[in-house]
Amino acid sequence: MAQKITVGLVQSRPVFNDLAASLEKAVGLISTAAKMGASLVAFGETYLAGYPAWLDHSPTAALWDHEPTKQVYAVMRRSSLIVPGRETKILGVAARENNVAVVIGVNERVDRGPGNGTLYNSLLTFDDNGALVNHHRKLVPTYTERMVHGSGDGDGLRAVDTLPGRIGGLICWEHWMPLARQAMHIAGEQIHVGVFPTVHEMHQVTCRQYAFEGRCFVLAVGSIMLAEDIPEEFPLTAGTDPASRLLRGGSCVISPDGSYVVEPVFDVETIVTAEIDLSIIDREKMTLDVSGHYHRPDVFDFNVKPDTRQRNE
Repeated sequence: MAQKITVGLVQSRPVFNDLAASLEKAVGLISTAAKMGASLVAFGETYLAGYPAWLDHSPTAALWDHEPTKQVYAVMRRSSLIVPGRETKILGVAARENNVAVVIGVNERVDRGPGNGTLYNSLLTFDDNGALVNHHRKLVPTYTERMVHGSGDGDGLRAVDTLPGRIGGLICWEHWMPLARQAMHIAGEQIHVGVFPTVHEMHQVTCRQYAFEGRCFVLAVGSIMLAEDIPEEFPLTAGTDPASRLLRGGSCVISPDGSYVVEPVFDVETIVTAEIDLSIIDREKMTLDVSGHYHRPDVFDFNVKPDTRQRNE
C-alpha cells in the first residue's frame, strides 16, 4: 500500500431523476479522475440520481396527499437503484477498468424481501478490483428526507481495505452522531469520505473535527444543483434565476490535524484532486487516539448492533 496517493473528489451536477444518464456521467467522471492520477474517486450524497432538494425548496412539497409530490416521488423511486444490481455491476466495471476505488452516494430502492417498498440514502464503496466492499445506509434521514428515505442500519459502519488505503464513510448529519463517529474511529479508517448535498460552513466544522478526532484524512464531497433542476411539478418562485445554485459543492480535503490540504471549492463543477501522505496519520496518533490510548474500554462499553432484518444481498 502506497503512503502517498492522489484522491479525486467529483463535485458534479447529476442528471436529476435520470438514473441511466447520471450513471453514464459518473462512469465518465471516474475515467477522467483516474487519468488525473486519482486512485480513489468520491462522489457526493445521493449522486445517483440526485439529492431530493425539492423537499426543501418547494413550499407545496410537504403537503399531505399532494398529487404533484406523489408524482415526483414516483419518478425518484424509478430513478433509484437496487443494490446489488445492474448499476452496481457497471460501477464495479468502471472501478476495475480504471484501477481505482470508488465511493458514491445513491438513492437505493428495495423491491422485495426485508425493507420492501423503502428508499434508502446509501453510500457504496467499490475496491480497485470492482468488488462492492461496503454498503452503508444512512442511519437517520435528516429532517425532510424522512418523507422519502427509511432509517438505515449498522452493517455499513466499518472501514474496508483497498489499494489506496483503509476507507470508511458517513453521510451528512451522521457526522454529528457521536456513537456513529466512534464506530468508524474504531474501524481504523485512514481515509474517511464524508458526503453532503453542500459542504457548508457547519459541515466544514464537523469534517475538520472528524479528521482531528479520528486522526484520519477526510474527503468532504458536495454536489452541484441548479434551480432549474427542481422538478417541473414545483414551479420556481417568481424572479428565481434558473441558473442559481441550490447545492453549491464546497468539496475539500482535510488532514489528520484538522488543517486543510485543499480548501473548500464552491459553485463550480470540477474534480478536486490532492496528494495525501498516509504516513502523517502515524505522527498525529501520538497526540490523540480515540480508539486506542484515549479509548478507556475499562470505563466505557461500546458495541454496534448488527442488522436484524438480514438484507437480501
